[in-house]
Amino acid sequence: MLGAMTDTPARLLRLLSLLQTPRVWPGSELAGRLEVSARTVRRDIDRLRELGYPVEAAMGTAGGYRLAAGKAMPPLLLDDEEAVAIAVALSTTAGNPVDGIEEASVRALTKLEQVLPSRLRHRVGALRAATVSAPPAEGPGVDPRGLAVLAGAAAGRERLRFSYRAGDGTVSARLVEPHRLVAAGRRWYLLAYDNERGDWRIFRIDRITGPRPTGVRVPPREVPGRDAAAFVTRKLFSLAPTYEVRATLRLPADEAARRLGAAPDEIEPVDSGSCLLRGRVDTLDWLAARLLMLGCDFEVHGPPELVAHLREAGARALRAAGDPG
Repeated sequence: MLGAMTDTPARLLRLLSLLQTPRVWPGSELAGRLEVSARTVRRDIDRLRELGYPVEAAMGTAGGYRLAAGKAMPPLLLDDEEAVAIAVALSTTAGNPVDGIEEASVRALTKLEQVLPSRLRHRVGALRAATVSAPPAEGPGVDPRGLAVLAGAAAGRERLRFSYRAGDGTVSARLVEPHRLVAAGRRWYLLAYDNERGDWRIFRIDRITGPRPTGVRVPPREVPGRDAAAFVTRKLFSLAPTYEVRATLRLPADEAARRLGAAPDEIEPVDSGSCLLRGRVDTLDWLAARLLMLGCDFEVHGPPELVAHLREAGARALRAAGDPG
């Protein structure tokens, strides 16, 4: 494998692209990425220094190479995969709920194309010409300036004040320690520790107004589970309405479990030809459709919302079949 990347100019550009990532790169890792020997990496580092790039060497067991911070940086260098990745990201922001982000993305993509080499510019231009975005879904947008304030406070571990409008319309003043911004579906959320309530909270960012950093920095807190995205996802699911279902199905238990894909504890045999379904769902439409698709008789014992939904669906079916009753 060594010596596979024999084009020196291309290898130097690839090396610079790697060094632009803010971390220390061990020489052995750089050699593996470039498919050359460690000696070739050292020679290439010397060439970059001769060209004026501030490459520092860190000694010790965690040693390696990095570009010096705070000094003259090299121009923007992107390999093929990086250029395409940025083009894809900028070309697919039409559905993003951040206000004005589509126009800003077009401007950024145009600037990117102007500074890319001809070969990459043609690839990015082809991708842009061949890609169309569906119209954005309707919904509240997020102010990019407010988003930047929240992100800065989270990154700097700085307490934040803002007004928050709850789902019922009530407005309250909040003092929080922002932890992370989480994009979920069509919405952005702020995960933060609420100082006055003494607990973790998630806030829809489109309902936050007037975010103001307080200048007070706080030590980091560990979110339960140590995963901000997972915490927000679990919380959102817990807030969704759920229904406890009980229904008798005129099917053998094993056949009902197979058709529904139900867990073993959700199906209880009654006799050889019927069983009892127990479980929790958050979508009545989905469950009603699954029950009707079983192709057997069944009786719903609860919840009443499911019974009402099936009656309405049955009435629509009768009308569609020409029966006014």
